Amino acid sequence: MRLKRILLFLSISITFLACKKLIEIPETDLIAGPTALKTIANNESAIIGAYGGVATEMDILLNASFSDEMKTAGEFYNAASTHEWQYSSTDVGIRDNFTAIVPQYRTINRVNLVLQALPAAQALVAGDEAKRASLRGEGLFLRAFAHFQLFRYYSGPYTPTGLAMPYLKASSFDPQARIQMAPYFQNLLADITEAKTLLSTSLTEKNRATVLAANGLHARIALYMNDWAVAEAQSTAFINALPLATIAEFPGIWTDANTSEVAMQIIRTSATVRIGSLFRGTSASLANIGGVTWKPSDKIWDSYDMVNDVRFNAYFKDEPLLAAATPPRQTRVIAKYAGTGYATPNENVNNAKVLRTAEMYLIRAEARAEQNKFTGANSAESDINTLRANRITGYLPVVFTSKTEAIDAIMLERFKELAYEGHRFWDLKRRSLPVARLASDAPNTLGTTLPANDYRFLLPIPLTELNANAAMTQNPGYN
Repeated sequence: MRLKRILLFLSISITFLACKKLIEIPETDLIAGPTALKTIANNESAIIGAYGGVATEMDILLNASFSDEMKTAGEFYNAASTHEWQYSSTDVGIRDNFTAIVPQYRTINRVNLVLQALPAAQALVAGDEAKRASLRGEGLFLRAFAHFQLFRYYSGPYTPTGLAMPYLKASSFDPQARIQMAPYFQNLLADITEAKTLLSTSLTEKNRATVLAANGLHARIALYMNDWAVAEAQSTAFINALPLATIAEFPGIWTDANTSEVAMQIIRTSATVRIGSLFRGTSASLANIGGVTWKPSDKIWDSYDMVNDVRFNAYFKDEPLLAAATPPRQTRVIAKYAGTGYATPNENVNNAKVLRTAEMYLIRAEARAEQNKFTGANSAESDINTLRANRITGYLPVVFTSKTEAIDAIMLERFKELAYEGHRFWDLKRRSLPVARLASDAPNTLGTTLPANDYRFLLPIPLTELNANAAMTQNPGYN
């Protein structure tokens, strides 16, 4: 018996030693940790990969379907439950896959790994030292961008003591608690402020972060903070560097014929994401146009001067081919991201516009109105008139007689100019306004109005996140 025990002990020992030797054999095919980010070139590759997290598609669909921008086309009711504001923490992916925690914190983690590795990364070729600085700037920009997105999904209108999300400056497996908005935004501003000292000043680089893009993000952050002076200053810096598209240029933005007024975009191809397929499927042929998932709401369709406003035909189409189908189909379609045409390889393919000048005019107009600069030179009035004159043929300037009138006009112009760009639902939330759909746009009577400040303006923290992170706090209304 004793011998058996000794043999068993020896057998276990030999096995352990063999395993130990196996564990100690260095990997030859795996590139990870410090090795993966050993050089400046390695770090640049990682930063380029992190740009993959700057995706606008979920923002576009959430803001359009949760708000009053579109309604069901009747052919396939996609995102039905979220269109009716039915979601909870126990839903898989929040019913229709609207959950920002995983993709945004994935981007943040990738960036934090680069920011940690950059100081010791090897400079092997001329220009690497300058690139080390610019890559840090891009990393800080992307970290701020991702954290700001998380705020827009899961937090209410800005108040210093309100609840934001965890702000991660380093990779960690430890549970992370949500923090108040004041320190959260201090971190945002610190990252974006330092980024501007390191980023490229190029006005032709559209596919990566630059100082101009950082000014735009800074203006957007200040808008959400109600920091009107900073919002005005940062949007002005952007506007001064990149003018509005003209009426002639504007349609080309949405066919990717030009990048007028675009400071930052994300390249999309048929192999990546077809943004237009959020609204309509790809077509089998000219006679068999792809299924229409969503169509423009009557509210937004009727808000334009259909004859003189260049945005109407750039964003929408009344398609006679659908009326001629058997049986006839509804004809109104969202054409803003239609790509190269029905049944072509790049149907529904368009680059994602992340930051552009028109948004900056609207940010500045709102900031000026809130500072009671609603009329006269350098006012909300002058900004709205300039924007409309670059969109509407024969436009006649307006005169605002009050701050309230100016703010109402600005919100209407944001509704029309930034349609299907991922802003509307969050605009209503930050301004404490309701989602007010026309009866013809609502899926049912319960889907007509989402009251101002309703708890559903904040998405629930998914149950999977609550289970994985003991320090996480659920949003009100979902417990």
